[in-house]
Amino acid sequence: MAYKIGIDIGGTKIESAVLDSQNNILFRERVSTESHFGSDHILNQISIIYNMAADSINREIHTLGVGTPGSISKKTNFLQNSNTQCLNGLPLKLILEERFNKSLVIENDANCFTLAEAILGAGKKYEFVFGVIMGTGCGGGFVMDKKLRPGPQHLSGEWGHSIINPDGPNCYCGKRGCIETYISGGGLERIIKDNLNLEISASDFLNKDQHNKEEQAILNNFYKNFGVALSNIVNIIDPDVIVLGGGLSNHSALYNIGLDRVYDNIFCDDPNIPILKNNLGDSSGVVGAALIGI
Repeated sequence: MAYKIGIDIGGTKIESAVLDSQNNILFRERVSTESHFGSDHILNQISIIYNMAADSINREIHTLGVGTPGSISKKTNFLQNSNTQCLNGLPLKLILEERFNKSLVIENDANCFTLAEAILGAGKKYEFVFGVIMGTGCGGGFVMDKKLRPGPQHLSGEWGHSIINPDGPNCYCGKRGCIETYISGGGLERIIKDNLNLEISASDFLNKDQHNKEEQAILNNFYKNFGVALSNIVNIIDPDVIVLGGGLSNHSALYNIGLDRVYDNIFCDDPNIPILKNNLGDSSGVVGAALIGI
């Protein structure tokens, strides 16, 4: 039997999964990323979770794929553009191949998410899928005919670092007013803290039963920015479907109020693009990582 191991490196958790030849999940486990302890600690956490997955199939032959924020630079072979910033500038692929004594593929985590949803999830009935991650950051990816399209610069789908307000807040990428600073979990939490002096998770804020006037203003701006950001994608690329993932994708109003805000900004008199919640839940990224492995 051909096994596939995937590892998903997230801002808060690192997860592994084992798939069989029919893409059934045989094993799935996670550990905390704990990025505040630095890159060596993260690499050790990755080793722990890989070994757990490999042991679950008695170290039998398997492929290995790794999903991570950012991408591997073609120029330097170092990781770049990751919001887990302590990993940027490391030859992550080489380090992991040496640790595991095994060839592997590293792919952007949002690309992994999109591939999994396009093949096995909410986008499987569609030809051209744009997948969106709204979690710690904002990522995205394109899949055409069940094949990932990362682009020659490995930037395809990086909608989170498109600018919607050049005078907006500073982003870790060095620009100002990126989409990620407004509608990611981290971005929304910063807005809440700066305006309300309130410490609350983005998901808890979005899903409160009631919002006061000041909170409602922030919520309305969140929907407005969501609409502008995704309508720009539709106006340029016009995918067949958009699939949402990440923790904020569980906010039900994105699929009615948010959808309306997207439609308000599409350059078309009868917009009808579906915006769907993912089917694979928080398995999407790690399943996609397993699917891209060698």
